[in-house]
Order: sequence, then C-alpha cells, then structure tokens
Amino acid sequence: MATLDVDALIERFRERAHAVKERNLPPVAGEERKRLIEQAELDYLDFSLIGAARWEVEDDELVLRIPLHPRG
Repeated sequence: MATLDVDALIERFRERAHAVKERNLPPVAGEERKRLIEQAELDYLDFSLIGAARWEVEDDELVLRIPLHPRG
C-alpha cells in the first residue's frame, strides 16, 4: 500500500489546475464548446482550491485549509 504524501498530492492538484488553464479546446462549436468551457472552469476551480490548501492532522484526520481569498 502506498503511503500518503500530502504535499505531493497538493502539488498534483496544482499541476492539474495549470494543465486545465493551458489546455487548448478541440475544434468544436456551439453548445458542445460551451459545455467544454464550463467544465474546464469547474475543473480549474476544483484543482486550484486543493492546490492552494495548507494541511495538518487533527485527531487522526487530515484537515485541508483552503484560503477563500487570494494570497499575496
């Protein structure tokens, strides 16, 4: 069984967010294009939220703290 490397997990989510942001759309139009754009926006949001998380273990549970405002 693999061990849990939370830092690596969070980094994979950062990489996925970046990949979604850089991904080119296939040559589609109309409703299909609109659905692909909407899905990419949701994917980016999901991946970037986890990618921005800090973590800790509390009472034997992994706790991700996700900032609701951009850091900077």
